[in-house]
Amino acid sequence: MTTAHRHAGPDPTHDLEARTQEHYEWLAAEADKNLDRLEAQDPVHDVTLDDVLKRRGLSRRDFLKMSAVMTATLGLPPMFDLRVARAQEVATRLPVIWQELQSCSGNSMALIRNANPGTDELLLDLISLEYAEILMAPSGQAAEDVLADAIERYDGQYIAVFEGSVPVAEDGGYLTIGPTGETGVHKVEHISKHAAAVIAAGTCSAYGGIPAARPNPTTAMGVADFLGQRGIGTPVVNLPACPVSSTNVVGTILEYAMFGRLPSLDAYGRPLWAYQDRIHDKCERRGHFDAGEFVEGWTDIEGLKAGLCLFKVGCKGPMAYNNCGVVRYNEGASWPIMAGHGCIGCSEPGFWDTLTPFEVPLAGRVYATPFGTDADADTIGTVALGAAAAGVAIHAGATAVKAATESRSDAKKEQ
Repeated sequence: MTTAHRHAGPDPTHDLEARTQEHYEWLAAEADKNLDRLEAQDPVHDVTLDDVLKRRGLSRRDFLKMSAVMTATLGLPPMFDLRVARAQEVATRLPVIWQELQSCSGNSMALIRNANPGTDELLLDLISLEYAEILMAPSGQAAEDVLADAIERYDGQYIAVFEGSVPVAEDGGYLTIGPTGETGVHKVEHISKHAAAVIAAGTCSAYGGIPAARPNPTTAMGVADFLGQRGIGTPVVNLPACPVSSTNVVGTILEYAMFGRLPSLDAYGRPLWAYQDRIHDKCERRGHFDAGEFVEGWTDIEGLKAGLCLFKVGCKGPMAYNNCGVVRYNEGASWPIMAGHGCIGCSEPGFWDTLTPFEVPLAGRVYATPFGTDADADTIGTVALGAAAAGVAIHAGATAVKAATESRSDAKKEQ
């Protein structure tokens, strides 16, 4: 199971809503100290924020507005608005190496396909992206030389972003990269050993994803599990989804720039600010669920047109944790449930095997949850029959179970 890496602080709770003013003041002081340290360093490249804003036709006021939106996304109060803005300005001191593994490159495509400039696109211009196969001009040995030079020059300072799973069967022979045929296994080991932190971007990199589906002929696995097996202790954050939200990638990099560490994580190594809530909790169709108003099948045209709850046609929203219903995709234009298809749980461990078949109800299935206990989908199926009061009780019960489990986990750590 993926190892979670948490940060220390005066407030032991990892519930964002429970954080106190004292905790935020401590966080602000930590951010100021780290940003001062970064600002004292020479930038890795000579691009400035003013250059980027001018090129994109944006004013400083536009930039500050976008920073405020990102601050809220990170679950931080307004006192961090200017600190988030400052983190972007000093991001030129933050080298990043992006390595493709066993993947479709869909996460990279999602990241660079923004139609309008936002905080995420601005940061892509500002960070020092030292190596990214699908974005860089050099290829072949020239590209490998760039990678080797970046690892040596920024040893222990860069963020390594991996996209795709790690195939370990046949000594890693299912994935070879570059003119020398170096295996993906060796690439991950070498890059991670010299990195300050690792980001696993997308479900394949986080948990193995589709390449790890049965029968998994390449013995594909997520990066954190692989590093754990090899005894490599570089901290890892998982950003699952297919594809991962660009907001979550950029937010994680910004948080690292601001605090010099990865964010607080859940039991599956995901940032709490992005994966703390269920899809179900933030769904715009939740009111229909509570009222017992469901699309009864794919031939229920009237129910589909009315935007009723998609639970009975297989939505995994009650079992999936992600903020995609809030940040959405394609510049916030839409997301799967808004477009009329239920959540398929692509951000959950075990996707694809444990979340299929997709277009059938949950009832009768058992799924793992981030709070360490299995949830019987029949329970939720009972709610689907229209008992709104039961739905409220189950929702409250799930929250209580989560809180109790986290409390037990914290107590266990203190022993």
